Parts: sequence; C-alpha cells; structure tokens
Amino acid sequence: MQMRPLGGSGILASAVGFGAWAIGGWMWGGTEEKDAITSIHAALDNGINLIDTAPMYGMGRSEEIVGKALKGSYRQKAVLATKCALEWDGTATGGSFHFAADDFGKVEGDNPQYRVMRNGRPDVIRKELEDSLRRLNTDVIDLFQTHWQDPTTPIEDTMGELMKMQREGKIRAIGCSNATPEDMDRYRSVGRLDVDQEKYSMLDRGHEQDNLPYCADHSIAFLAYSPLAQGLLTGAVGPDRVFNPTDNRNKLPRFSVENRVKVAAFLDAIRPIADDYRLTLGQLVTAWTISQPGCTHALLGARTPKQVEENARGGQVILQPEAIAAITEKVETMLRSVE
Repeated sequence: MQMRPLGGSGILASAVGFGAWAIGGWMWGGTEEKDAITSIHAALDNGINLIDTAPMYGMGRSEEIVGKALKGSYRQKAVLATKCALEWDGTATGGSFHFAADDFGKVEGDNPQYRVMRNGRPDVIRKELEDSLRRLNTDVIDLFQTHWQDPTTPIEDTMGELMKMQREGKIRAIGCSNATPEDMDRYRSVGRLDVDQEKYSMLDRGHEQDNLPYCADHSIAFLAYSPLAQGLLTGAVGPDRVFNPTDNRNKLPRFSVENRVKVAAFLDAIRPIADDYRLTLGQLVTAWTISQPGCTHALLGARTPKQVEENARGGQVILQPEAIAAITEKVETMLRSVE
C-alpha cells in the first residue's frame, strides 16, 4: 500500500482509505454492524489505515460502529478521521439550513425528522468533538474536518477553535471538506490546514481546475470522496441493476439506465488496460484517481471484507504514464455523453 502524508501533520495515511458513509446505513438502505466491523478489521489487515467517518453518516451510527471496530490494539493501527460543522439534533442555535432528512435520506416538507444545519460556531464544533470522541471511544481524533462550510460563521473563528483542540491534544490534524480555495486561504490565515476532502472521480473532474492545484501548491493532502461514483465505475452497477427504494442512488439522474449503458461501454473500453495490470475495473479506476496531480488519497466504501481486499489493491499499483494517458482520453470521450 502506498503511504502518503496528510499535509504537514507528520501523519502517514494509506493512499486508499476506508470511507465509512455506507456503514452508517443512512441513504444506503441500512447496515449490518457485524459485517461493518469485520470490514474495518479487513481494511487494517490489508494496509488501509485511513478510516474516514462523520457524525452525519447515520446520525452518529457510523461513528459508533467505527468506535466498536477500533477497540483495543486496532485503534493504534488506524488513522482515524471524522468531521464537524453539520448539526442535526436541534440543540444548537445559529447556522445555515442545509437540508431536511429522516433516517433513510433527504426529504421534503415542513416538519422533517431532522433539520440538518451547517454550523461552524466554536461552541457547536466543540460539542461535536466531545460527542465524536465518545462515540468513537477514543481520546484523540487523528484528522478532524469541517464537513461543510457555514456562511454564518467566519471561517477564522472555526479555525481558531480547531487550533485550540489541536493544542489540547484532542485532534492531530485539521481538514476541511466541500470548500473552495478562497475558504482554504481563510483557514490558512489562522493556522496550518492539512487536508481538503472533495468529491472527485472520473465523472467529477471540476476540481482539476481549482482545489487540486491549490492543494498541490500548498502541500495540502487531497482526499477524494466517491472516487468510484458510488459504485457506478466498478462495473457492478450495470443497466439491469434495481436499487432498494431507500438507496439514494435510486433518485440520482446519473444512475439512469441510459447513463449506466454509456458508463458500461466506457468500462468495456478500458478493460484491456485493467487486464494488462491484472486489476479489476474498480482497482484500475482507483489507481488512475490517485495518480492525478494533487490527488493524494481516495476514500472507498465497503460492506464486506472481500470488497475491502479488492479496494486495497488499487492503492498498491502504480500506473505507467502511457496507461494513464490512454485512460484519460477515454474518460474525456465518455464525459461528452454522460450527464
């Protein structure tokens, strides 16, 4: 497994990380705790030490499962990452409305089960830190990231509180997510920013024009979330796939049958390159992703140990420049036809 630094923190994390959104169950049609714990153990056994979760993933459920999985000696093997600045329990004041939700996903209506707020107030993220430490059953979080940016709270105030947490030894590295270069400038005006986590994949390449070069220029680690486009780029989500009604992919235009046909044709086109490297399609896509300039890590979800083992291989192989160029050419052809 390739190991890469988390910015200037001194922490080395696996190029492929375990993304724990799906194991929280929320928007993914539920979860099986035993399978999730076994999968996290498999990740650590296969060289994946970066475990990324968030309170929002199942309204605390994902963090609780990760905490159970990292009991005892497993905690020392892990680089544990979680997030803050999304508040859903209604106990905090202020913030900016983000979306309404229930236990299964986002909803419409005036009386939802949860009103999810972007809230970066120092007192709010302090409470979130203490809640996460409790759910994760740990004394320190290796990487603490703002999940979304709150327009009602100055970033400088949020970062000031994060720096206090770091001085107290409760967090080791600081990151942001769903941010802009201008946001990162404001974080960096107060202290060292180690990580930026953004949506990035073959189907989502916008950050090649902004955040990726910014992170490369300022020695900030870039963590790509959804690098396999929620399974669409693995070959396992074909045109005939029928989604569970509580699976968020059921409502996304990207997962229309028409688009899945186009993506399947693209995957068939790059299959010979995967065969040359003795990789699955998902592994090849992962290897391509972490070979892009500025992209240091990719976060992949998994529900079974077998999926974890497959994910790990994508972080072990280094593609030759000619293979990267050939894949990129086919990606650009595909993007001209896929929504």
